[in-house]
Amino acid sequence: MNNTDQLYQYEEEFRDSIATVDEKGKRVWVYPKKPAGFFHNKRVLVTLVLLSLFFAGPFLKMNGQPFMLFNIFERKFIVFGQVFWPQDFVLLALTLITFFVFVILFTVVFGRVWCGWACPQTLFMEMVYRKIEYWIEGDANQQRKLNVAPWTKEKIFKKGTKQFLFVGIAVLIAHTAMAYLIGMDQVIAIVQEPPSEHLAGFIGLIAFTGIFYFVFAWFREQACIVVCPYGRLQGVLLSKDSIVVAYDWIRGEPHGKLKKNEPRIDKGDCIDCKLCVHVCPTGIDIRHGTQLECVNCTACIDACDDVMVKIDKPKGLIRFASYNSIVNKVQKLWNPRVLGYTAVLTSLLVLLSFLVFTRSPIETTVLKVPGTLFQRTDKGTITNLYNIEFVNKSFEDRELKITVVSPSETIMQLIGEPNLILPAEQFVKRVMILELPTGSINSAKTSIEIEVSENGKVLERVKTKFIGPVSSKK
Repeated sequence: MNNTDQLYQYEEEFRDSIATVDEKGKRVWVYPKKPAGFFHNKRVLVTLVLLSLFFAGPFLKMNGQPFMLFNIFERKFIVFGQVFWPQDFVLLALTLITFFVFVILFTVVFGRVWCGWACPQTLFMEMVYRKIEYWIEGDANQQRKLNVAPWTKEKIFKKGTKQFLFVGIAVLIAHTAMAYLIGMDQVIAIVQEPPSEHLAGFIGLIAFTGIFYFVFAWFREQACIVVCPYGRLQGVLLSKDSIVVAYDWIRGEPHGKLKKNEPRIDKGDCIDCKLCVHVCPTGIDIRHGTQLECVNCTACIDACDDVMVKIDKPKGLIRFASYNSIVNKVQKLWNPRVLGYTAVLTSLLVLLSFLVFTRSPIETTVLKVPGTLFQRTDKGTITNLYNIEFVNKSFEDRELKITVVSPSETIMQLIGEPNLILPAEQFVKRVMILELPTGSINSAKTSIEIEVSENGKVLERVKTKFIGPVSSKK
């Protein structure tokens, strides 16, 4: 069979069902063989780093504040020590858009490497929960035998110990995840004090624990196959130049069993050992090509490389490669599509950086008091009544000064305390009266510019409208 025939056969092969569901629609439980090898060792190191960062994150602080906080309940977000409030919605939206464009670009170039190497679902499932299963119940075949065996003391002990550890880790993950939402101090208070004192937080921890236990103890790979939309996005994101975990069908086909003293003149390097299927955590056969279940975990690469060494064949029958690199022996990272996404991502990063570094720690809003019109004074001047609102987006108290920049003849009176003190992370609302001579009013709405400063440094300038009599002339 020549390369053209092999290519045609490979492209014509397809599946009409997923690996974890049988023909009756019932779930097929996956028992992946314990992975080992070069890439698996690298994944272990990456996992140690990422999980260390995850569990240490709530304890890290910058200037007395959490390093990362996503408090959706109080609408307060802290990213790398920078606090964001609902008033910073544009920044948050732009950050999310930038992140999604980055994911798209990364997927276009490198496929689902994120899923296999950095996704929390994969890290906890494959590197924590399955490791516990291997440790307690043994490898795949031993797990199958244990599950169908009668309930003996040994089985009860193993199953009970495993589920106890599963729940314990789910509790740990839940408390850490909750710390990213409400802060570690609040989580510690919930743990140390009676549930009645923090009922909502206590219920949240119970719910989180239940969800994590359900996902990792039972739902497992179905989260990647059924729930996560990322795998389905591959169909529109991947191209023939995308680098994915791929089977070199030109070198491997036609596959066939390796028989002693039998020449393999008409057969490829694949000996149909099916170890690549046995180690797959989603139960697929990578030899069928890129599939939505594949998370690029590289377990099949390690298994295949080990077999190739044993039969004295070159490694890399399954490897990180693109379709074009297998067919044409040429790997191109840069193409118009990648360049376009790179340009968009660079533009978004520049814009986001500019907005973050130039944003004011104070946000001021000036609005006329609803239902009020202008008033004439005995001096012949016109007054307007305003609500002026300040949001202190920083972690320190600020003493502000507000000044009317234009028109210069505007008289401003701040109702209440003469000093304008904004407590850290607080919202302050005051009432303000602006007064203009009738000679300075040349239209029904005169533009007023107000300057907000601190210690002589201008923080921001805001504009509002001053309503006056239409007939007034300068």
